[in-house]
Amino acid sequence: MSITYKDAGVDIAAGEEMVRRIKPLVRQTFTPGVLADIGSFGGFFELDVDAYTRPVLVSSVDGVGTKLKVAFRSGKHDTVGQDLVNHCVNDIAVCGATPLYFLDYFSTGHLDSGVAEEVIAGFAIACKENGCALIGGETAEMPDLYQKGEYDLAGTIVGVVEKERILNGDRVREGDVLIGLPSTGAHTNGYSLARKVLFSRYEIGDRPEELAGQTVGEALLAVHRSYLAAVQALTESDLASAFVHVTGGGIPGNTARVMPEGLTFQVDWDAWDRPGLFKLIQSIGDVPEDDMRMTFNLGIGLIAVVPKVHEADAVARWKAMGETAVAIGRVMASET
Repeated sequence: MSITYKDAGVDIAAGEEMVRRIKPLVRQTFTPGVLADIGSFGGFFELDVDAYTRPVLVSSVDGVGTKLKVAFRSGKHDTVGQDLVNHCVNDIAVCGATPLYFLDYFSTGHLDSGVAEEVIAGFAIACKENGCALIGGETAEMPDLYQKGEYDLAGTIVGVVEKERILNGDRVREGDVLIGLPSTGAHTNGYSLARKVLFSRYEIGDRPEELAGQTVGEALLAVHRSYLAAVQALTESDLASAFVHVTGGGIPGNTARVMPEGLTFQVDWDAWDRPGLFKLIQSIGDVPEDDMRMTFNLGIGLIAVVPKVHEADAVARWKAMGETAVAIGRVMASET
């Protein structure tokens, strides 16, 4: 008896059909630099070098982590793609870069074209919102590697920044202030702990009082927001010394990444009201405060490190955009 590739669990025709279905979504993200349609062996992007003096490419790669488990449990797949793009955009935006293009990797045990299309639609939505092109990706069907109904995601983003405008922390000085912007939930970090705690007591559709009308699933699947516009609002007037994207490691772990030698920082943890999601997790799980601080963003997703002289102007810029900015700390000399 002959055995085909489809018998072994890989349906090439289904994969080709999915590519056909997502082409209109992907094309909507194309910017003037895109030179090839989806389906080529590589993605082509022409950088307008005349627009820069000394352009530097900035790249980042990331995943969504176990937030995907919440998507599987809820059957909602149209947000995790947005999470991934926005996370990657934020990672290069805080370096001063503008995103150019994004590449995705979608892998699963059995290709469900409907689910894949929802995820990739999320990529397209976020790419359009951030002005970057989705120029390529990989869809892998790998039987026996994933549980039924599960998949994994990864993404790579490439952006550009003028060399003299790179933000890497070397401009941070003693006396700078830390100004935070709100997160839209847990973003894409801490989900192993969040799931372990919340699903020990609640179902995906439950509405604990602390979540202010949201279900557990809605609170956990809130889209990881993009801070690109907020970052650019300050960089265009050179108001910030550095930015911090609060991801794994929380505020302490990520703020330390932009502190030059000899400097440290102090955070006023009472400067903002911690969202109910984090209060609920800590209460139910009896999670130690240090664990909370190093695992979650606790309601602050972006921090600008700003010279004291520019604090009022920076806050005013963000307020004019509808942002709620809050001073959460300061930079100071380390004791050692």
